[in-house]
Amino acid sequence: MTGRTSLRLSRLRRETPGNRAGQPAAARGAKPRRRGTQPKVVALGGGMGLSASLAALRRITGDLTAVVTVADDGGSSGRLRDELGVLPPGDLRKALAALCGDDDWGQTWARVIQHRFQSKGELHEHAVGNLLIVALWEQLGDHVQALDLVGKLLGAHGRVLPMSAVPLELQALVKGHDPDRPDEIGTIRGQANVALTPGEVQSVHVVPHDPPAVPEAVAAVLDADWVVLGPGSWFSSVIPHLLVPELLDALSQTRARRVLSLNLAPQPGETEGFSPQRHLEVLGRHAPKLALDVVLADEAAVPDRESLADAAQRFGAAVELAPVARTDGSPRHDPELLAAAYDRIFRMHGRIGPWR
Repeated sequence: MTGRTSLRLSRLRRETPGNRAGQPAAARGAKPRRRGTQPKVVALGGGMGLSASLAALRRITGDLTAVVTVADDGGSSGRLRDELGVLPPGDLRKALAALCGDDDWGQTWARVIQHRFQSKGELHEHAVGNLLIVALWEQLGDHVQALDLVGKLLGAHGRVLPMSAVPLELQALVKGHDPDRPDEIGTIRGQANVALTPGEVQSVHVVPHDPPAVPEAVAAVLDADWVVLGPGSWFSSVIPHLLVPELLDALSQTRARRVLSLNLAPQPGETEGFSPQRHLEVLGRHAPKLALDVVLADEAAVPDRESLADAAQRFGAAVELAPVARTDGSPRHDPELLAAAYDRIFRMHGRIGPWR
């Protein structure tokens, strides 16, 4: 850990509620809380995978924070990023929409911010929520304050934070990106290109290489009872969180328990042909010192349970298998089933007293 990172983490611990001077350090696991309080949960990711996790988690806790990747460079987000030099707002918008309630207010605003204009002009395919978020960033000059204000307008059941204060460029080493050179390894730049590559992604990194974390995101991880990583696009939404040094240090030092939620199926291009255990193997290559407590997977998506258990054990984690997929056969998580799986994990692994 760098000296700068160590000092920042020390300061954040002092400022985090519940970390009082003179208190003994808690053993690894969820922190004791007053009887009847809810668990503090932080979910990391991006895109539809994070949205699925948030839609489930908001059903079981009112103390929820999303930490969202900022490497998107495609579509409306990419255009706003290129033109205005801002953080890509798209994944932040999706997280806010997922946190909207099921009442008329919440569902109306969820539809509004997800609405995309259809025209033959410059507004074509821009999402209303992206424009709203960027407008507030320009008005307030503060990423976190603006996102909190949007969340208040929407009645969001939780908070949304960017993982870094600067827009990141995702770069990947890819084998066989050019079908005419199947054995050649080259560098692919940009999240959109990485997600669509026909080749085999070997590893990813971000530019700048030492991006600053948003302090509120680091503080949330340090103060959490549970941290949930995934599901989502493995190389472009999940692993990037481990490439922000201060955030990785916080994930390593937090007293929270850590859950890794696996995808229901490999993604074309990015993780084509990956087994569940291979997802863990590439995660470990990018963050070899990361420890986990639980790996959650859909029971129907794990053909080799013993190999997955062996891969999870290298992180110090147990495997929990549960039906979490929609029953229509699509590779999408069912929010009610996923909520039930998370709730059971929170209660079985390190729970201290009832939260509800």
